[in-house]
Amino acid sequence: LAGFENARPHQLSGGMRQRVAICRALVYDPDILLMDEPFSALDAITRDEMGEAMLDIWERHHKTALFVTHSIREAVLLADRVLVMARRPSKIVEDLRLPFGRPRDASVADTKEFTEICAHLKSIIEHNRKGAAMGAG
Repeated sequence: LAGFENARPHQLSGGMRQRVAICRALVYDPDILLMDEPFSALDAITRDEMGEAMLDIWERHHKTALFVTHSIREAVLLADRVLVMARRPSKIVEDLRLPFGRPRDASVADTKEFTEICAHLKSIIEHNRKGAAMGAG
């Protein structure tokens, strides 16, 4: 945010606004950060930058975060544990503890294990979508 210290909110980009929101939350030193799709409105590059910023925040502050996302890659990159929920009835259909240690950076996404985990989660989501569609018909 260097150079934008005196900017008004409408003068900030979406990524800058998200950084401010995260900083604002951290000022209160919460035990847990609740984040409901915080990067969904960002472009791909800014979204990746924010993911790396979250990894850095975790490394500095070791904050627990409940992070809701529809991005499998984002979930696997940022989380230590991924919960997949079914649509209806709403329930947890997968509880996966990830094998990646900390500290972690975005290069973990280049590993075979990361790709396999993403594929596994995608298959669970697709299976549950098909089941929900069949139950609705």
